[in-house]
Amino acid sequence: MKVAVVTFPGSNCDHDCYRALKLLDGVEPHFRWHRDRELGEVQAVVLPGGFSYGDYLRAGAIARFSPIMDAVVAFAREGGLVVGICNGFQVLCEVGLLPGALLRNESLRFRSHEVHLRVETTRTPFTRRYRKGQVLRVPIAHGEGNYHAEPEVLAELEGTDRIVFRYVTPAGELSAEANPNGSAHHIAGIVNESRNVLGMMPHPERAVEEVLGSTDGLGLFQSMVDHLTAGATL
Repeated sequence: MKVAVVTFPGSNCDHDCYRALKLLDGVEPHFRWHRDRELGEVQAVVLPGGFSYGDYLRAGAIARFSPIMDAVVAFAREGGLVVGICNGFQVLCEVGLLPGALLRNESLRFRSHEVHLRVETTRTPFTRRYRKGQVLRVPIAHGEGNYHAEPEVLAELEGTDRIVFRYVTPAGELSAEANPNGSAHHIAGIVNESRNVLGMMPHPERAVEEVLGSTDGLGLFQSMVDHLTAGATL
């Protein structure tokens, strides 16, 4: 099973994603450079975190015009699994595969620390290994992670079970203190209408081994493999 990890100038989590995927039996991660025009024969795509093109203009705004993104968009629209992490989430919003936008953190400060996420739905290819309501411990590292969308978009996300992760306390409760960036509805991750594209600000690839302090992120990558191996439908 081959998974493409896309690298942009300024990406700094591509090797972390590569390492996380290498931990899974039967998975062969392959780097794809931003100037490539084809993904090749892959079963999933990961857009990693970092500061693509230095985050000039705004995060993800230039990366969306990279040649590889035409292939990523086509792959997603054909039903292929795509996950965008941190800067990757920003790119997915910029290119229109996910609704909304990621704004400056409410504190106007870069936030880098562990957070707790509540799994809001298991009805995605990315959360099969989790339980609804399960609380995960994973790190964040971003300056523009404040998810914003129009009220009607937020209502649609809520009504169609497309909010995948929310920021919560260790006990799984919503609170202003547990929301590290001021995201609307405490949103940490969402999926598209077809449920095959996930965007999330926290870094599951940095929580896949005990030496990293948590293995809670590994289930996301294992879920993708389970879904693809089973040939499940969304």
